[in-house]
Amino acid sequence: MCRLLLVKSDREFSIPPFLKELASISRNSKEYQGHGWGCSYLEGGEWKTYKNIKPIWEDDLGSFRGTTLLLAHSRSAFKDEGIAIENNMPFCDERHHFIFNGELRGVRIREEGRTGAEKIFNFIKRFNKGNLVEALKKATDIIKKRTSYIRAMNIVITDRLQSLVFSLYNEDPDYFTMFYIIEDGITVVCSESFGINSESFGKNAGWMSICNDCVRVF
Repeated sequence: MCRLLLVKSDREFSIPPFLKELASISRNSKEYQGHGWGCSYLEGGEWKTYKNIKPIWEDDLGSFRGTTLLLAHSRSAFKDEGIAIENNMPFCDERHHFIFNGELRGVRIREEGRTGAEKIFNFIKRFNKGNLVEALKKATDIIKKRTSYIRAMNIVITDRLQSLVFSLYNEDPDYFTMFYIIEDGITVVCSESFGINSESFGKNAGWMSICNDCVRVF
């Protein structure tokens, strides 16, 4: 399944070191993560989105600059199907940016979308009447009740003001557990812990796991 990354800070940070860590995690994953990748980030107060069908570790990650909010997604397509750049995440609209990792079987909800992940994104938005936390909780509660089996369902969604993470898994916790760290004013959420050499981020100190079946707001 896919690998996820969220980085946010009150001050600008450099994008490439974090994307390079995601590339390393993806390349060394026990499941293939090379079905394309994408990221969304704030630049000059506006959202920019980039997607590429090639694996993240084969792309030029040094071309990105700085931001205060970054979402990135490295894709492992279910059954190697639907490998097209339009199916790469993040999925976005004028308010929300969304990334997903997981596998659901026998989902009984009606929603538009080319992929299961896009349907979940649109389903969450259906309930957002001004409170994204409540929308995420309501949507995931319904999905849990209307799904035969959830191997995992990890979601990161942001409306710029707040970034929400929902994590749920019923097997392979070593693979599906989400981790976060808050260090020197930078918050990082990722599918795996890592350490980078920089002036503003340490090396593998203080990572914590996000509890199973809960929502965290960052």
